[in-house]
Amino acid sequence: MLRSSFVTAVITACVVASAAALSGCGQFSPIYLKPLSPRTQALLAEKGMTEEQPVLIRIFKAESELEVWKARDDGRFYLFKTYPICSYSGGLGPKVEQGDRQAPEGFYLVSLNQMNPRSKYHLSFDVGFPNSYDKAYGRTGQNIMVHGDCTSAGCYAMTDAVVEEIFILVREALQAGQPAFQIQAYPFRMTAANLTAHKDDKWYDFWKNLKEGYDYFEISHMPPKVAVCEKRYLINASFVNNARPDPAGKCPAYQRLPVSRAPAMQQASTKPANKGDSAALAKPLGSVLGLSFGPSKPAYSAFTLGPATPGR
Repeated sequence: MLRSSFVTAVITACVVASAAALSGCGQFSPIYLKPLSPRTQALLAEKGMTEEQPVLIRIFKAESELEVWKARDDGRFYLFKTYPICSYSGGLGPKVEQGDRQAPEGFYLVSLNQMNPRSKYHLSFDVGFPNSYDKAYGRTGQNIMVHGDCTSAGCYAMTDAVVEEIFILVREALQAGQPAFQIQAYPFRMTAANLTAHKDDKWYDFWKNLKEGYDYFEISHMPPKVAVCEKRYLINASFVNNARPDPAGKCPAYQRLPVSRAPAMQQASTKPANKGDSAALAKPLGSVLGLSFGPSKPAYSAFTLGPATPGR
């Protein structure tokens, strides 16, 4: 019933928007149907990307940064833009229980039914906490989001303008056929030096485990294949006879998959050629995914997201 109501609302919104456009109103409503700004569309084209190509998000708490990566035609992911995280609650370390006001760390997947266009915090999407790793440790919590309104009680909060752009980018990728996009949430940039600086922290072993996925992505520019067994993330593994791992049990027999390095020249090309544009557009202030490169779509096409339950 809820889904049906939302589809009706989307169709109605599209009719209203079309009428507004024909009357010369010049504004597009509602906000979750807005297209990307011409400036952002131009930046995509400059970087050899399209709105429909798959996305991946990396989050760094200590740096208060959220990165959006986009796939190109070679199937690898390249940095599109770095956004400032306006606010997140808690400190470094994973979310453990409901009410601890801690933003999570780990590897998560977001599909269409986790998009919330009617959020109380402008726009939002659920990061997917708790995942199978969190559940193996009995961690609790729900409605952990990336959202707007710049206020957080366990979520990653952006300004409204920033969350709008991120929401549109992931919406277009999911609508074009990407089954889900990966979120990699880290305490800090997982360099050897940063990890060594936290060697006495109680979460050091957990962070070393996260670094395996970080390193894989840095080398390959591909989302790491993530499994969970023995209460650990297992990165880039293929289980013998397609065994299904138990997150809290012993890992089945597996083989490590080969790592395909991203060409050095293409890695370097993730940096914008124009430094002035880079400062203006990307300056910070504070599983395997299916790949689909479909044809371009009209900017104002109708779509459905997921449950439109008002909330976080």
